[in-house]
Amino acid sequence: MSNRMKNIVVPLVAVLLGVLVGTIIMIATGYNAGSAFIALWNGAFGEIYYTGEVIRQVTPYILAGLAVAFAFRTGLFNIGVEGQLIVGWLAAVWVGVAFELPKFIHLPLAVLAAAAAGALWAFIPGLLKAKFKVHEVIVTIMMNYVALHVTNYIIRTVLSEKSDRTEMIAESASLRSPFLEGLTDYSRLHWGILIALVCVFIMWFLLEKTTKGYELRAVGFNQHASDYAGMSVSRNIILSMVISGAFAGLAGAMEALGTFGYAAIKGGFTGVGFDGIAVALLGGNGPIGIIFAALLFGSLKVGALNMPLEAGVPNELVDIIIALIVFFVAASYMIRILIDRISKKGVK
Repeated sequence: MSNRMKNIVVPLVAVLLGVLVGTIIMIATGYNAGSAFIALWNGAFGEIYYTGEVIRQVTPYILAGLAVAFAFRTGLFNIGVEGQLIVGWLAAVWVGVAFELPKFIHLPLAVLAAAAAGALWAFIPGLLKAKFKVHEVIVTIMMNYVALHVTNYIIRTVLSEKSDRTEMIAESASLRSPFLEGLTDYSRLHWGILIALVCVFIMWFLLEKTTKGYELRAVGFNQHASDYAGMSVSRNIILSMVISGAFAGLAGAMEALGTFGYAAIKGGFTGVGFDGIAVALLGGNGPIGIIFAALLFGSLKVGALNMPLEAGVPNELVDIIIALIVFFVAASYMIRILIDRISKKGVK
């Protein structure tokens, strides 16, 4: 079996194994697995409203997955997507509340502000990595907490008068779409899905079809060889983190301008940024794979909400299945060995 085929088969096997083990856990704990999966399916695709909600959930997952995957493809581990998403969310709302502009100016400005905020938040660990060799995993993890508490402070003291949330953004800065809502029985589906798909193309084009993308991948693959070839390792490390952070900031904009329309005090992380790590892993860090992985995770997250209602099964079991899928993706080396052995037996 070719490597390209393995890259497709391995995630599929990981998903099947995750679902299989999850099913065993359901049965062992006394739940009806068949009813649970029927309820899961109905909660994701049983009605057009639920399908709209799935696509709405998929939108930030795609962008968070792109943020993780872009850094990984260039040799970096951006674990700070959650924090970059949060500051992007805040920046988008800030622009959406503070200005009164025509929509063709206001909306792009709010989206770009989110991307810039995420990029700036990722610039700091990128700079520390490039100049002082500080490991980006440690810095990005710590900056998640800084982002959470700083944005909470700004919401409470700057964007509101000691309130738990900001005002609603102006309609001119909103991604909401009455047309898409009407098509999906008034779900919260918005135009952000188009932005996410454009970003998928941008990542693919930048990494695969441009000289700068080749440089970024080369630096990630071997910094010493890249430096010997005349490439600026430091500049490319910083640029990679900045682009990754911009994708994460855009994920925050989808929540700010499309789903909610405001920013609120958060008692904890949204989870979207961390789920983006799983999306990138399952998608093989490739743009197309990320779309399918985001669709799977979005379907599981939205469909799980129907499981307690229709089947009496706790929706936390879906989180267990997601964790199992990630585990089997992380253990892909074992799956590859198994595939190789089956292939050899087939040849004999």
